Amino acid sequence: MLAGQPIIILKENVERNYGKEAQRSNIAAAKAIAGAVRTTLGPRGMDKMLVGSTGDIVITNDGATILQEIAVQHPGAKMVIEVAKTQDNEVGDGTTTAVVLVGELMGRAENLLEQGIHPTVISQGYRLGMEKAIEIVDSLALKVEPTDKKILTKICDTAITGKSIDAIKSKLDGIIVEAVAAVAEKINGKITIDEDDVMVKKQRGQSMDDAELIHGVVIDKTRVHEGMPKKITGAKIALIATPLEITKTQVKAKIKISTAEQVSAFTEQEAGALKKLADYVIDSGANVLFCQKGIADPVQFHLAKAGVFAIEDVPEKDLQYVAKAVSANIIQKAENLSVKDLGTANIVEEDKDIDITRINGCKNPKAITILLRGSTDYLLDELERAVNDGKRVVMDAMEDGTYVVGGGAVETELVLKIKDYAASVGGRVQLALEAYAGAFESIPRTLAENSGFNQIDKLVDLKTAHSKGKKNAGLNVYTGDIVDMLTEGVFEPLRSKRQSIQSASETAAMLVRVDDMMITQQKKPAGGPTPPFA
Repeated sequence: MLAGQPIIILKENVERNYGKEAQRSNIAAAKAIAGAVRTTLGPRGMDKMLVGSTGDIVITNDGATILQEIAVQHPGAKMVIEVAKTQDNEVGDGTTTAVVLVGELMGRAENLLEQGIHPTVISQGYRLGMEKAIEIVDSLALKVEPTDKKILTKICDTAITGKSIDAIKSKLDGIIVEAVAAVAEKINGKITIDEDDVMVKKQRGQSMDDAELIHGVVIDKTRVHEGMPKKITGAKIALIATPLEITKTQVKAKIKISTAEQVSAFTEQEAGALKKLADYVIDSGANVLFCQKGIADPVQFHLAKAGVFAIEDVPEKDLQYVAKAVSANIIQKAENLSVKDLGTANIVEEDKDIDITRINGCKNPKAITILLRGSTDYLLDELERAVNDGKRVVMDAMEDGTYVVGGGAVETELVLKIKDYAASVGGRVQLALEAYAGAFESIPRTLAENSGFNQIDKLVDLKTAHSKGKKNAGLNVYTGDIVDMLTEGVFEPLRSKRQSIQSASETAAMLVRVDDMMITQQKKPAGGPTPPFA
């Protein structure tokens, strides 16, 4: 105020929350996002049905998918969702664990703030706790060899258990491990795996049991002309990105035809141009053609007459994968196609039962495809998500050579050891460290809750077992017993645990320090409501 006049600093469309109101807002947002996915945690977690603005339905218990579909506006909530995205990008699994941890850390920070603990002290305690937690997790890690398919299968099984595909998970486990092992390579003594080397294809079928591993490439399309051969042995494969048809010019043009002779000449010229497109392919020596765009009917006829197997409208991603598998070059114009651009494969054939084309005996031995079958698109989508999760965790375990036990065993060990560490720190930071340690209780508590058991009883039983030195003791979600997870075979990649702890802790430490939020709102349309802040 200046001489009774207000000084306007912020524009009218800027909404400001500060002090305790801003802190409460961020805490509530983090807890709300965690609450949205909490019930999906563990093998006995529930599914969510998500309906998009276009009416598309997604049924899943995959945390990353759920949070990706949720449209949020609150900046604090967006930061929590970013945790899930980072976890999914870096590891491929453990997204729900990371988000539940953020929600719990923010909830415990709320209690500390009410006690008068300064946000910077809480943030300091959380960062110290994160460093100690990662140190403890590393000490609990177990070694796994890239060739130990028994352990790798159990790691994969843990990741995909609890999804809607439990009926065939034992078959999928073997397929995923074999696929990842086939594309792994050792460079400078270190295992490296390119996720894109394992392609996942979906096809509607009678049963999920029809899922199979194909040492080659699968294109979910068939030949464009009935006169073409169904099978080519000793395939020479051409890949063209542009259409094999007469395309419209980019400028408007008109052709005036006044006589029958001109019509005939125009038709003949067009037919000649189309035949020339087919001849470019035939003259190159190719007997198989994959085209990213359309193939005109006359071109199809000439290719079929020459015994060429051709497929049109091949997706760009599939075309690139084929190029990598058969060592071919993708050509932009048919007239530029030559022998050196062709790829080779032993067999290219159209499947007898389903609408797919198989390319076997590829030049690149790392060409691997997992073919999934299912009765509905919803089931196929969930199958694909399960396979991608399993694929990523097996890759993580093979590349790092480490894993930890699951079932809440690691989290319970963290609770006890970080609380012991907190006592040695002292001061107000000790309170923040104890709160940080307590946040890990949320994982075994949620596992027990989602499995229909009493949370407090199971948490007490777990702490008792761990205080007696049973560091691998975890919750069997089917029986409710506290058992040795190492014997039970419930394993997770070390990378997943480290990433979930690190990303959750850093986000909570950052959010708790925010005491002022200034959000520029969109200008409301004439006669319309102002967009809500949260």
